[in-house]
Amino acid sequence: MRGLLVVNPHATTTSPRVTDVLTRALAGQVDLEIVATEHRGHAAEIARRARRERADVLCVLGGDGTVNEAVNGLLTPDLPMTDGDGALPDLIVIPGGSANVFARALGLPADPVEATGEILQAVREGRRRRVSLGRATVTPWEGDTWTPRWFLANAGLGLDAEIIAAMEADRDKGHEATPTRYFFTTMRQFLLRTNRRDPALSVRLPDADIAGVFVALVQNTSPWTYFGSLPITPCPDASFDTGLDLFAVRRMGVGTALRLARRMIAGSRAGSTARSLTVAHDLTTFTVAATRATPLQIDGEGLGAVRSVYFEAQASALGVIA
Repeated sequence: MRGLLVVNPHATTTSPRVTDVLTRALAGQVDLEIVATEHRGHAAEIARRARRERADVLCVLGGDGTVNEAVNGLLTPDLPMTDGDGALPDLIVIPGGSANVFARALGLPADPVEATGEILQAVREGRRRRVSLGRATVTPWEGDTWTPRWFLANAGLGLDAEIIAAMEADRDKGHEATPTRYFFTTMRQFLLRTNRRDPALSVRLPDADIAGVFVALVQNTSPWTYFGSLPITPCPDASFDTGLDLFAVRRMGVGTALRLARRMIAGSRAGSTARSLTVAHDLTTFTVAATRATPLQIDGEGLGAVRSVYFEAQASALGVIA
């Protein structure tokens, strides 16, 4: 088995020593060429090279952002989508970031060394599965529509993306993305910065329109994210084997926020409420539109302000070894 290993040297739990240990462990099963990312977009370039060279696997050591970038390179529109002739490598993910939502949703341990042991067992046993992905076609607040963006775990508009943007600004200043920093950033954004009076979003579902939405969370799998080791689960039925799930928040009072936070921590399957929340499961397509510039995040990466996003589910889009 031949492949490329994409390493993000700046990921939270990645270091030259960890990379060396993992590469040696994988060497008995996979002939790997190691390529470290040097700039934004480099992981996508490496993934496109893996497709052109018909590699068997593409391994990614990094966080959700690096994995997302690599997958968008694998599924780039200028190369064929079919993998029947071996053109599309299988994906192997080794968690190297802070949350590692996609890797953990696949059932892998958060520790990269332990995850490598699980992956080696999967390779020896020939375990391979296909997972569905989400795809977002974005109309930004200013400019032309962007190239559709694939996502593996989640997307979000509103407060969710505002928190991501604030965290990215902190990381640019050299601060580590710890659970404590996420907590205080979330509290500050909710209490002091986000607009909790005037909802900017509306959602168009196949059979209904939802107006007056403050936050739209989209899940391709469950959980939505992690707070340290604690899973946060707005839509517990979201799965790689179904369509997309939507969690649309329509009230932003403190009492409502506390109830929804308790619901997400408990992983409740309660459905929509009369006024504060709309939940939808296994959606194939839907659109979220904004009346003012509203931030979007995809797989934990802030993408800037948008006017609308058309979401669609793509069944069995990617082969994964895990």
